[in-house]
Amino acid sequence: MKPIQSNIKHLRGLKGFSQERFADELGWTRSMVGSYEEGRSEPPIDRLVELSNYFNIPIDILVKNDLRLAKDTSFIAIGNKRVLFPITVNEQNEDLIEIIPAQASAGYLSGYDDPEYIEQLQKIKLPFLPTGTHRAFPIKGDSMLPVKDGAFVVAKFVEDFKSVKNGRTYIVLTKNDGLVYKRIYNQVEKNNTLLLSSDNKAYQAYEIPIENVLELWEFTCCINTQEYKEDELKLSSILSMFNELKVELEAFKLKVNV
Repeated sequence: MKPIQSNIKHLRGLKGFSQERFADELGWTRSMVGSYEEGRSEPPIDRLVELSNYFNIPIDILVKNDLRLAKDTSFIAIGNKRVLFPITVNEQNEDLIEIIPAQASAGYLSGYDDPEYIEQLQKIKLPFLPTGTHRAFPIKGDSMLPVKDGAFVVAKFVEDFKSVKNGRTYIVLTKNDGLVYKRIYNQVEKNNTLLLSSDNKAYQAYEIPIENVLELWEFTCCINTQEYKEDELKLSSILSMFNELKVELEAFKLKVNV
């Protein structure tokens, strides 16, 4: 069975429509719907366009991917073209997340909007995650201590950049820098930028225009791949304390100025 056959039947079932009601919704005939679902014929391009527009799902995903493996069809559009896969599940109906491999993280910039690239990424189960679309990103360097080089940050996709919370950490995908992990301060209303700051103050903060941001992912949890040494733990505790204090002071300033 080709994906398009099962997808038409699956999507119709999600709506709870009979073949006749589904045909009415799309302006087709009931015999067309039956023929497509049973594989006796394949929908021509104009029918695929109608199906794509009705469900807001790209044609290439309708044709190439088995949507029965997806938990829902709430694709997330960015602009006119960008679409993310829905949350995928395993045979036990448990949520799976994609992992961006460290050795291939540079390729994410060119593959982030390619469904085939995303589909081939390794997936893991993290049952404690909140709802939403999550991915695991590799961390490089020491700009965000105590998060160590080689760790993975699991983050939740952010649709609205205006919802960025001051002082929280995010994975940011930009046209020029690719993937970076930074603490962000929201300046969208002020000058349409985000201020990216490192917890390691050896690195200077910098602004990026919103139009250069391709994706934003809010920190959910961190997976360390190496054990911490005793002196690192002490340093981590101190840095964490000062970072929390800084966020509290920023919030206090805002209240005082209001």
